[in-house]
Amino acid sequence: MNSEAREFHVHLVSDATGETLNAIARAALAQFEGVTVNEHFYALVRSSRQLQRAIEHIQEEPGLVFFTLVNPELRKELVSACVAAGVPSYDVLEAPISAMRQFLGAAETHRPGGQHELDQRYNERIEALNFTIAHDDGQILDRLEEAEVVLVGASRTSKTPTCVYLAIRGVRAANVPLVPGMPLPRQLLNATAPLIVGLWASPDRLVQVRRNRLNTLGEVRDTSYVDLDAVRAEVAATRKLFDAQDWPVIDVSRRSVEETAAAVLNLLAEKRQGAEE
Repeated sequence: MNSEAREFHVHLVSDATGETLNAIARAALAQFEGVTVNEHFYALVRSSRQLQRAIEHIQEEPGLVFFTLVNPELRKELVSACVAAGVPSYDVLEAPISAMRQFLGAAETHRPGGQHELDQRYNERIEALNFTIAHDDGQILDRLEEAEVVLVGASRTSKTPTCVYLAIRGVRAANVPLVPGMPLPRQLLNATAPLIVGLWASPDRLVQVRRNRLNTLGEVRDTSYVDLDAVRAEVAATRKLFDAQDWPVIDVSRRSVEETAAAVLNLLAEKRQGAEE
């Protein structure tokens, strides 16, 4: 039976939210096309009883097991169960921790307090997400100074999804749309604390994305919103504005949201480093 006809199972076991584990698995799976993979996700596995539930599912649907378990006893229990079931298992933290152990010349502590630090980071991400949702599309401009990042751009330049991705990474992000013929909000012009980044896309790409959006909404009329000449003028004005304000810019024409967010994070790191020097 070839791989295209088979159905594969991948089990992801984490003692935390599983964000890192899920990202690693998704990145690896993206390299394989034409296969059907069922992902089984088990988060916040912190006791033997919780782990047993995952093990039972693994036994029912045998497949590849990826895990991140800080507790050595839980790791041992899971690995033993996988060996008994005849399924491969991989600790995705083993290699990085081993490298850190050799580099630092110290042993990991496995201290319970480490989980509390993780919980704090999780709470910070939730707070960032709430902030981003509240400050989407130019809302609550009077609190714009509280943002760490403000994305500015024309309609359909991936401002909202990029902000959400940044929020998941713990960054308080807001976005302000550029509307032809409308002046910039004074709160944006007066903001000094946040990193302000301009997003733009090529006119052809912008028209394509906007048309797809209108089709999704059932709108068939042609307007200046999707008129190529009008969009060219809009993009030119946008780039001129970014230059005048001396904001860093990112061309999102062929970038994924993840790539755009990574570029923003790099700019934010440079800003923070410059502030410390």
